[in-house]
Amino acid sequence: MANYRLILEYDGTAYNGFQIQSNGITIQELLETALARIAREPVRVIAAGRTDAGVHALNQVANFHSKLSVPVERIPIAVNSLLPRDIRVKSCQIVADDFHARFAAVAKTYLYRIRQGAIESAFERHYCWWIKRPLDRSLMRKAGKLLEGPHDFAAFAASGSSVKSTVRTLISYGQIDTDNGIDLRFTADGFLYRMVRNLVGTLVEVGLGKRDAAEIPAIIASKNRNCAGVTAPASGLFLEQVWYEQARMDSDHA
Repeated sequence: MANYRLILEYDGTAYNGFQIQSNGITIQELLETALARIAREPVRVIAAGRTDAGVHALNQVANFHSKLSVPVERIPIAVNSLLPRDIRVKSCQIVADDFHARFAAVAKTYLYRIRQGAIESAFERHYCWWIKRPLDRSLMRKAGKLLEGPHDFAAFAASGSSVKSTVRTLISYGQIDTDNGIDLRFTADGFLYRMVRNLVGTLVEVGLGKRDAAEIPAIIASKNRNCAGVTAPASGLFLEQVWYEQARMDSDHA
């Protein structure tokens, strides 16, 4: 029995997140169903990140164990033929038996897309947060940099999580300003439930002048969700990269 690693991309608009749930169709459910048809036995998939309803992925990583007779290079084609077009397996390889998509990851990068303009795009609506009012991008960048480092991010965690610790290290905050919007990138050794969306909501409030960038340390120190900003819509969030090699991650964020 081999251990297979998949790289996936998906449009999360129509799904109730990645993880199997009883109240809606999920990415995991469809992926396991497709793999089971090929393997002719039940298959259990482990993902690096359990993306929420409406959240997308550019490079989700998953692994599963199976006795597939299909050549590894043909697996993406075979699986994609059984999946809806908004879920694609980009690649597949056989990895060490002890590889675990979630626990072996050293960090993850999430991209959040904000788009701006007086008239909302008909094509961007599922893939961004459309904000018509001007944003002070320099203040957002200043506030974002204050989030970097090891902190207790309890103020940015939504209820419903049972983690033992809310301490995480935000390795880097990146911001790319364009004519029609802003791309925000967060790389951390781990993320709390809805942490990125709550960080984005807080930064947007800074950009709108609703709060001062200098408030960030006090918000962190409060450990109180009520002290942080609104939760940004799921539509703008993408799991962009999962890191398994510390050296490569460090070089890319140098």
